[in-house]
Amino acid sequence: MAIPLLDAIDIQGKTITADALLTQREFANYLIQRGAHYHFTVKGNQPTLLADIELFFRNRKEPDFIDTQPPEHGRIETRKIWITTELNDYLNFPHVGQAFVIERRSMEKKTGKSSCETAYGITSCLPEQADALTVLATNRAHWSIENSCHYIIDWNYDEDRGRIRTGYGPENITRLRRFAVGVIKSKGVSSVAQKMRQLTRSVRAVFDYLRMTENSCPSAGP
Repeated sequence: MAIPLLDAIDIQGKTITADALLTQREFANYLIQRGAHYHFTVKGNQPTLLADIELFFRNRKEPDFIDTQPPEHGRIETRKIWITTELNDYLNFPHVGQAFVIERRSMEKKTGKSSCETAYGITSCLPEQADALTVLATNRAHWSIENSCHYIIDWNYDEDRGRIRTGYGPENITRLRRFAVGVIKSKGVSSVAQKMRQLTRSVRAVFDYLRMTENSCPSAGP
């Protein structure tokens, strides 16, 4: 489904990021043929590829770059990245420019509870096109979509527990929810959840917020 979607978009010179579902050889070849680069997450659906990268980075030493974020949302996060070109000719995957591993450590300030996540990936970008800092930034940018859209949907609509399963129902209701979030965001609100609570069960408030009638009252702000 991704290839027909991208057919209508100019992607030349762009880096296309994808989670493990789209870490596929056909998709990689397509992107390179279109003059784009790929940045793929590697997980268990590509077991040989994952095992090769894991083995190489098993005894990793000092990271190539460390990113320590200031405390946010009550937690401290540190991201480390190791990157290599030594697997380019070894991995059974087309157009590999670099392989990488990212280690993310997070600590809750209140409880002191810590967690560690490790992610493996590949990119077609060579070191002169994307250094360790750039690769890490690209990886973070990919997940910003999850945080800014999917998380909002899951949190405010509890979509993961939705019971709409018949026909095109799940697809259509998801589109409507994303459309609603997009409309709310277009007004520059600071909190989608707060604005949804303000508009809940008040058709008049919705009309005023969207300025849908001639006698709409001015919005109370975001």
